[in-house]
Amino acid sequence: MTRLATPPHHAGLLVVQPLRHKRCAACSRGPLSLLVVEDGVPRCLECADLGHLVFLPRGDTALTRRSREESTLSAVVVRFNRRKSRYERQGVLVEEAALARAEARCLADAEARRRRRARDAKRRAAEDVRFTEAFATEILRLFPGCPVDRARAIAAHASARGSGRVGRTAAGRALSEGAVVSAVVAGVRHVDTPYDQLLMSGVPRYEARRRIARTVEAVLRGWEAGVEIRLTG
Repeated sequence: MTRLATPPHHAGLLVVQPLRHKRCAACSRGPLSLLVVEDGVPRCLECADLGHLVFLPRGDTALTRRSREESTLSAVVVRFNRRKSRYERQGVLVEEAALARAEARCLADAEARRRRRARDAKRRAAEDVRFTEAFATEILRLFPGCPVDRARAIAAHASARGSGRVGRTAAGRALSEGAVVSAVVAGVRHVDTPYDQLLMSGVPRYEARRRIARTVEAVLRGWEAGVEIRLTG
């Protein structure tokens, strides 16, 4: 019988996924999908006293670690990579009951993470509401003529989480005057002027901003003076 090259030394039991059809040197069972190399010859898992173990493919690090922790007996499964000329890990063999216990632990952790994500989402939502209210209050302080609904809309748009808009910058989070004014200018530009229509008609951005600059300035001055001004494009 052809002898097999012994896989590299590994602390613990090692099982091989053969690249070619192999039969057990003891019971002639084969072809073997998994085998143990003993004295240079292949042995099936039954003859190697590992037949009661189940295969867990690699990929889930936490499940693999916990399965090995729960299993009295376990083995690492490897396969030879011809291109790289080395054995590579494919998974582990563990006791079926140990795998079930490990899966239960991972599911419990997943549920705990889900509950934590829900709590974090609720906390962030409350923080966002408070911040948006503070942003709107600052808009109304700087522009007392701005309609309350507009101030709230501008604040909500500028401070939307994950938007990358001015309200999410460090300056915006600090409610700096420059950031708040920038948000108001953007709101006026898009709502109270034909800016968007100019862009859609092919007018370059800087030219479109030049054309609507006076309208934006008029609205801002009116709001600063406490005058509620609404313009349409």
